[in-house]
Amino acid sequence: MKKALVCGAGGFIGSHMVKRLKEEGFWVRGVDLKYPEFGDTHADDFVIGDLREQQVCRAIVDRRFDEVYQFAADMGGAGFVFTGEHDADIMHNSGLINLNILDCCHKRNIKRVFYSSSACIYPEYNQLDPDNPNCAEDSAYPASPDSDYGWEKLFSERLYLAYHRNHGMEVRIARYHNIFGPEGSWCDGREKAPAAMCRKVAETADNGEIEMWGDGKQTRSFLYIDECIEGTLRLTRSDWTGPVNIGSDEMVTINQLAETAMEIAGKKLTIKHIPGPLGVRGRNSDNSLIEKQLGWRPSYSLKKGMDITYRWVEEQVKMASSKI
Repeated sequence: MKKALVCGAGGFIGSHMVKRLKEEGFWVRGVDLKYPEFGDTHADDFVIGDLREQQVCRAIVDRRFDEVYQFAADMGGAGFVFTGEHDADIMHNSGLINLNILDCCHKRNIKRVFYSSSACIYPEYNQLDPDNPNCAEDSAYPASPDSDYGWEKLFSERLYLAYHRNHGMEVRIARYHNIFGPEGSWCDGREKAPAAMCRKVAETADNGEIEMWGDGKQTRSFLYIDECIEGTLRLTRSDWTGPVNIGSDEMVTINQLAETAMEIAGKKLTIKHIPGPLGVRGRNSDNSLIEKQLGWRPSYSLKKGMDITYRWVEEQVKMASSKI
């Protein structure tokens, strides 16, 4: 039986990865500071542990794993990443986790390690025009991310690539673009835009008003969780290191994202634009390279993923209201 280690298995992407690996017949160990919030873990062995601590990492990496997935990070949506209030924690915590995990995997002679980087590594100067952002993989340098979260991700990319060159580790690196879906943060200040819009629409009566940071003309693309998992597995099991974008290339404005949620809910709402943290003006996944190297690109439409996500968030809102 093949064995896999999922770091950050209590989080959104990590918990979905555990489920998929179990479906494929893997023995899976998960590790995180917490269990998954919205259901029981599917891992064979789940360890509550702090990967910032070397001794914890040594205890977790106690055997040869066929595949290691490193999702653990201090992160969240725009309201967490772009205020500047959490920069020191983000860089310190995520940096330590990656340094520890790589060192322990190297010492156990574990070869295949996946690292989840982010589209936030791309230079701000290439994302000023909301209609024409440049997020091709080779545009990452000269580096100029718009947040310290992006700088930490870029440093960690180089860390993994150094272990690949110097120690022969088969690292795989993906730059995720706004992954969303059921069982993700939706009301704790770390939620991404799709979940936030679903929550606001679900909580608001028809003909009411919702708030949105900025003018809503900033652009993004959003990738449904199942597609993220599929792309990650294909990359990890390929003979290609990356880094590569894993994201949708269906670019929309945040206004359009909110309108999609309203359409799914069957509601007509007014948007009130207010000041708030925004990130770059425009961002979209360039999928040319992943299609060339892996013969694959995401196929879910935003509407399809949002429909599933809205139904889940709506149920969470109802359950939360019933407890008040």
